[in-house]
Amino acid sequence: MPEVTADDANQAALSEIRDQIDAIDDRFLELLKERIRLARRIGTIKSRENADKWDPKREREIIGRLLKENNGEFPEPALRAIIQEIIATCRLSQKEIEVAYLGPEATFSHLAGVKQFGSAAAFRPLETIEDTFIEVERGRVHYGIVPVENSIEGAVTSTLDAFRNHRVKICGESNLAISHNLVNQSGRLRDVKLVVSHAQPLAQCRQWLHRNLPDVPQQNVISTGVAAKMAAQDPTVAAIASSLAVRTYQLQVAAKEIEDYRGNTTRFLLIGQESPKAGGDDKTSLLVALLDKPGALHEALSILARHSINLTRIESRPFKDQPGRYLFFIDLLGHLDDPPVKAACSELRKICALYEWLGSYPRDRD
Repeated sequence: MPEVTADDANQAALSEIRDQIDAIDDRFLELLKERIRLARRIGTIKSRENADKWDPKREREIIGRLLKENNGEFPEPALRAIIQEIIATCRLSQKEIEVAYLGPEATFSHLAGVKQFGSAAAFRPLETIEDTFIEVERGRVHYGIVPVENSIEGAVTSTLDAFRNHRVKICGESNLAISHNLVNQSGRLRDVKLVVSHAQPLAQCRQWLHRNLPDVPQQNVISTGVAAKMAAQDPTVAAIASSLAVRTYQLQVAAKEIEDYRGNTTRFLLIGQESPKAGGDDKTSLLVALLDKPGALHEALSILARHSINLTRIESRPFKDQPGRYLFFIDLLGHLDDPPVKAACSELRKICALYEWLGSYPRDRD
């Protein structure tokens, strides 16, 4: 009888484990097929009732329950991404969702859209943030993804201005951790003769660029995707872009994580035709202009305080055609259907020269 070596034993053990993994994968596949069949049945029922196919509260409950049951055994970021992708794919089996974003491909807006809807959605890149609002307002896409503020550089003013000019509703938010890479064709810093990106990433990497490429000029372009495209076409150009841009445009990373401050996060808003129903953990956004009188802002904030409303953000923007007058963008916790928020907003409307409810939507705690 031939002697069984240690190597033979290891190979036998590996083969047995791989057989078990194959069996698990087969079960995964059968369960995924069953899940999408059930999702399609739900879609049929919702179509009969003319109900919205997207239920963010339900999706948030599913993700929260599974993460809790996981108890940290499977890496949580990966598990969250897997669950979101499965949910998004099953939702899309009911009806394809078109999502517009500031293009071209591989911008951070694109990444935020993938986080919200999974990679299987029909994404439509557009040339400007304004175009995204227009497409949503005219019903040519279901949703749009737009950046609204960055934790380092502050508000994205083109988004705030677009809310004044277009009738859309905020349907959700997504907080995306931003890590900037300097990418080019060769992966070598010495080849860089021009750095291109959107104004916000250039500002977020200002100190790194000054230290490492002090004599290299910088150029502001419409998006990080456009910057990556330029780098793919010219070996002397480097772009500050996303990790998705590296794969999309077949570039190499010359320097990783060049942002000046860690914890860099951009908040994106999901815009559509209607806001979702209350989910128990929501935000509400308002656009108001106050009357021209002493103490007007104090009076507005006092109303919110009286109703115990937690104000999370207030941002001012000037009227384009009325120097000295300002619009205020206000974010507060709660849904417009919540009695305290409803009562506070009703009072607020009475003292404002302009009042607009921009939407109530699920709060992103990621």
